Amino acid sequence: MALYHLILLALIQGITEFLPVSSSGHLILLPNLLGTEDQGQLLDVAVHVGTLGAVILYFWADVRTAVFGVPKMLVGQIAEPGPKLAFLLAIATIPVVLFGIFLAATGIDDMMRSIAVIGWTMLGFGIALWWMDQKGSVQKSTTDWTLKDAIIMGLWQAIALIPGTSRSGITITGARALGYDRESSARLAMLMSIPTILASGGYLLLDTGLDWTADQAKDCAIAASMAFVSALLALKLMMKLLQSVSFTPYVIYRVILGVILLIIAYT
Repeated sequence: MALYHLILLALIQGITEFLPVSSSGHLILLPNLLGTEDQGQLLDVAVHVGTLGAVILYFWADVRTAVFGVPKMLVGQIAEPGPKLAFLLAIATIPVVLFGIFLAATGIDDMMRSIAVIGWTMLGFGIALWWMDQKGSVQKSTTDWTLKDAIIMGLWQAIALIPGTSRSGITITGARALGYDRESSARLAMLMSIPTILASGGYLLLDTGLDWTADQAKDCAIAASMAFVSALLALKLMMKLLQSVSFTPYVIYRVILGVILLIIAYT
């Protein structure tokens, strides 16, 4: 693959993976806009690895707490913060894994990869994010995360398998609906992305048959590195802006892009 295409792919994935604007929707649109073939599963795995590294590094303190809490979680001791976080992240990941298996088994996932679907989800879920962000209360923080909330947010996250929805966007929407403040909503959404990206990346990796050529490995290394850098910068920017700015700028972008895509799709 051409170097400029690799860089563009990695930048789009890295920037949009954690911003509430849908990385999958943008990656589906990319080959349509450039008139090229789909980038394929190997590069999807690579950019997933890059973004995974970025979110782990940024939230390393939380990740470390959860990882060291896994042994106690496995024996049912979840009262302490570490085991509790690990347990709730695992529970929150179950809906998206089950829904993903269902979509793959039925072939519905391929049917939804259209400009019309992305246009409607960009528009609809963008408005939903704005509504919940404006109307939601701010009575909860990350320390208030409960089993019930983890299940509900996990169900919201599963909806993100519909292209154009945005995994981070829909999870933040769910968190704001439950009363979490903006920063806590984003933090929980980002932490929930770690096991989700691990699951989806692992599935894609196995689906490729682990059959890589030297050129493919080089392309993947470039894509993963660029995705890591762009994702880390996007994360830092969003978390900093949330201290003074709402999610409205992302909503405006989603609405404009959604309208443009619907015009293209239906004309």
